[in-house]
Amino acid sequence: MPHFSPLGKYLSLTPAILFFAVLALLPVINLFITSFQEVTWQAGAKETTWVGFKNFAAMKDDTLFKAGIVNTAILVVVATSAQVAIGLALALACSNLGEKSRPYRALLILPILIPGIVIGAIWRLMYNAEFGIFNLVLESIGLPGHDWLGSSTTALASVIVVDIWHWTPFSFLLLLAAVESLPKDVSEAAKIDGATAWQEFRYVTLPLLYPALAMTFLFRAVIAFKVFDEVFLLTSGGPGTSTEVISFTIFQRFFLQDKAGYGSALSVSIIFVVSIIIVIALNASRKKGEAL
Repeated sequence: MPHFSPLGKYLSLTPAILFFAVLALLPVINLFITSFQEVTWQAGAKETTWVGFKNFAAMKDDTLFKAGIVNTAILVVVATSAQVAIGLALALACSNLGEKSRPYRALLILPILIPGIVIGAIWRLMYNAEFGIFNLVLESIGLPGHDWLGSSTTALASVIVVDIWHWTPFSFLLLLAAVESLPKDVSEAAKIDGATAWQEFRYVTLPLLYPALAMTFLFRAVIAFKVFDEVFLLTSGGPGTSTEVISFTIFQRFFLQDKAGYGSALSVSIIFVVSIIIVIALNASRKKGEAL
């Protein structure tokens, strides 16, 4: 068999790496350039005018953008925390059941396999103020129904519930793999020492799972930050700005208001902020892991 040097192995991957790097970087570079321009269309032709930081400066007066920041932050923190917590509980339960958990595992991953458009249709029917299942349950016990998606007090919470239902299987799968890879001897030693189930979980299982929990939370937070389909299909950002999120704001600026330059500036700003958050989170996770 031919022998390849370590350098030769890396060089053999260079064309593929360059190809994917170009595919990834070109759109970002174009987005960055467009963020400093004002884009208009004349007779079907694109015309650009260099405006410098004007698009970025306009963000401070954009009430829709401010509402999107707040709502996105709430959705990311609440939904991601719930998904990781529920996913961990389900992973521990399935791990304890062993081979008997196979049907449950298949059932638990179904929500993540359903297309977004179907999820939107299902939950809009369930939330319907006239014949939705939630209001039917309330009315059956003598309580009045509620306009879940049409009320500013419950619309965001309703979207968060859908996101939790949709993406908890993602956290479950990642954490199940982590749980089942835990060393058995440490758990057995804790039981021999007389540790209760809670003490074993608190002082043995949880510290060992910390890297997996941190990475799962980070992955889900990044995905949740980009939430769009659930908001678009359920509320379209309403009522008012109660469910406005960053991705939907960018969509409106780009496609509905034809503000490509300003939309690009919003996108670049979000990419920058998310990148900083990821770096900080990874460093904190690494330091915590070293401390443990």
